[in-house]
Amino acid sequence: MSDLPPPTGHPLNRKQRRAALQTGAKTDAGTTTPNPSSRSAARRKARGVALEVLRRIESGGAYANLVLGPMLAESTLSEQDRKFVTELVYGSTRMRRACDAIIDRFVSQSPDEQTRSILRLGTYQIAYTNVPAHAAVSATVDLAPTKTRGFINAVLRRVAEADIADMAWPSEAARLSYPEWIADALHTDLGDDARAALERMNHAPTVTERPDGYVQDFSSLWVAYAVEAKAGERVLDMCSAPGGKSTAMAGSGAVVVAADRQEHRAALTRENVERLELDLPVIVADGNRPPFGSAMFDAVLLDAPCSGLGALRRRVDARWRIEPNDVRELARLQAQLLVSSASLVRPGGRLVYSVCTLLNAESVDHATPEGFEVDDAPPPSGRWRQHRQGWRILPQDADTDGMVMIRYRQAP
Repeated sequence: MSDLPPPTGHPLNRKQRRAALQTGAKTDAGTTTPNPSSRSAARRKARGVALEVLRRIESGGAYANLVLGPMLAESTLSEQDRKFVTELVYGSTRMRRACDAIIDRFVSQSPDEQTRSILRLGTYQIAYTNVPAHAAVSATVDLAPTKTRGFINAVLRRVAEADIADMAWPSEAARLSYPEWIADALHTDLGDDARAALERMNHAPTVTERPDGYVQDFSSLWVAYAVEAKAGERVLDMCSAPGGKSTAMAGSGAVVVAADRQEHRAALTRENVERLELDLPVIVADGNRPPFGSAMFDAVLLDAPCSGLGALRRRVDARWRIEPNDVRELARLQAQLLVSSASLVRPGGRLVYSVCTLLNAESVDHATPEGFEVDDAPPPSGRWRQHRQGWRILPQDADTDGMVMIRYRQAP
């Protein structure tokens, strides 16, 4: 959206916020309108929807992508206002910690959850968008209960008057709005590339589309191409949902089988297969106990369950959900799936392992499956960097999700 650019981790300075007030006759979204009063009312309604979604995410533990869509569908908002709500929800969720750091400069004690949500919504607009500060303050205060309006008004006015761009942050992780452990882990595994990766994952993802109309991030598509499926081969996509890689590989003429452990996830793959009118069987199967004979496939793709710490631009609330112990448990699961997947590959066949995380513990730290060797030939397409025995794409390399991939080959 042109009036609400995605945050970069750098708050707007006072001059930029003033410019948003002075450039033309504008509404609270920064665009000229023939009916300011009705437009303002529509934006107040949009902010109300955004606040309700944020409360469900922050207090109720709801997933942003699961709660936002149905609430927008039930609303009577215009398409423009739905985009406004989406940016407020996703942006406020991404920048939650940074907004809290700004808010906490101007409060003597921590506000209750309801008040905190309202303050985050207002602070995000003031600090990270071109919404005029006076509109962000007044419209956000209107959402508050009567008893807290004075307090919220006072705090947001101080936020609007502050030179946020030059404020002293508790840490670089706070400025970029990540938990400390995620920033530390990425700095450990990425070194000097970590900061740019963290910055890039604060941008909303670009939408990329295949020639058949399927929307798929390029990094995911490049993994599918790296399997190098050929006509007549039997290929298994072990953890297939939602089906992007399976359907991409099917375009080669290979006989692709898509599997997933959970019925509702297999159903997502099935829906996409049917929409693309492909002949591609989809089954429910546990990757640790696959219902296939050994050495049955020419190639197996294991796009394993992972922390998703390379795809945080797309999964806006994941950074607040994942914990260090989750990474350890996922790494154990991935190691088990590697062993079971390897057993399904015929002599001379291929096993491709991929994860949309950037942590070594979930990728290159895994042992090579017994009887396999690493295929170190460059992948056929994509902006991959060689990383130990595998290949890695960082979010800043090609404006994609971060991904690590390792290609193995079974001894003949």
